[in-house]
Amino acid sequence: MSLRVIQPGFQSWLVDWGRRSHRSLGMPVGGAADRWSMALGNALVGNPPDAVALELTLAGPTLRAEKHVAGVVMGAPFDLHGDSTDLMTGKTFNLRPGELLHIRGTRRGVRAYLCVPGGFEAPLILGSRSALEPLRGDELLECPESRLPIRRLAEPLEASLPTQQPQPLRVLPGGQADWFDLSRFCSQIFSIRPESNRMGLRLRSDPLPRPTREMVSEPVCPGTVQVTNDGQCIVLGIDGQTIGGYPKIAHVIRADLDRLGQLRPDDTVCFVETTWEAAEMARRTEKSRLEQWCTRLAIAADCSGIFSIPSV
Repeated sequence: MSLRVIQPGFQSWLVDWGRRSHRSLGMPVGGAADRWSMALGNALVGNPPDAVALELTLAGPTLRAEKHVAGVVMGAPFDLHGDSTDLMTGKTFNLRPGELLHIRGTRRGVRAYLCVPGGFEAPLILGSRSALEPLRGDELLECPESRLPIRRLAEPLEASLPTQQPQPLRVLPGGQADWFDLSRFCSQIFSIRPESNRMGLRLRSDPLPRPTREMVSEPVCPGTVQVTNDGQCIVLGIDGQTIGGYPKIAHVIRADLDRLGQLRPDDTVCFVETTWEAAEMARRTEKSRLEQWCTRLAIAADCSGIFSIPSV
């Protein structure tokens, strides 16, 4: 045993990169809602980007080390405390046997990732080690015994955390974009409703006129923006369903998907239409930048190999 869960926090999940090849079975992608933060956290402790980590949501757990465990929390700036000292997001730490790690709340963003050397152990289900349910009290999180020198990033790399309100999200036209006035959609400011979760973000704005025509359910995926019967919008998240019957007005581009995982209730967003060429260039640029940082951190941690970022 390595870490015992004293209190599970709010919606804490063991995650990797998700189940990318089973959507035909109706299985959501799942995995980390903010892959950028998880990849950097894993790189800082010497892991490949998709090693199993613990995703923290708004209020984290309290954990007790059963043996020497090193780690880092990367992502939203959660309040962290050990038994004898305050800790910092983005900076490695070491826990002694019996020491408690208190992960409290965050006032900015939603999610962060607790990464430990070697990753957490979890059963392989449909090609992924992402959990099918959140953490429970008194659960044991297995991981190798570890110690680390103190490391931190020389500059903040919070690429997925909101830096302005409203947060701009780049989109491509959806399958039923011609049913709506896309310019009206892109001119509005939307607020995040409290009932949002990993399945999707429910948005609040002036209702969009809802076409009277109906449609047969079609495939959807993370980033799809649907318009419900009351004219409000939903942006599907990493646990979103695989088919849907609401019309699709737009789709958030791959380079901006991690930002969805860091939007909290009452944050505001706006949508900016872009082109397929610009979306592909943004994806390549973001992927290349993340790979460069992961490789630099691996070299600094004296880990061999160049890390490649898996595709969604």
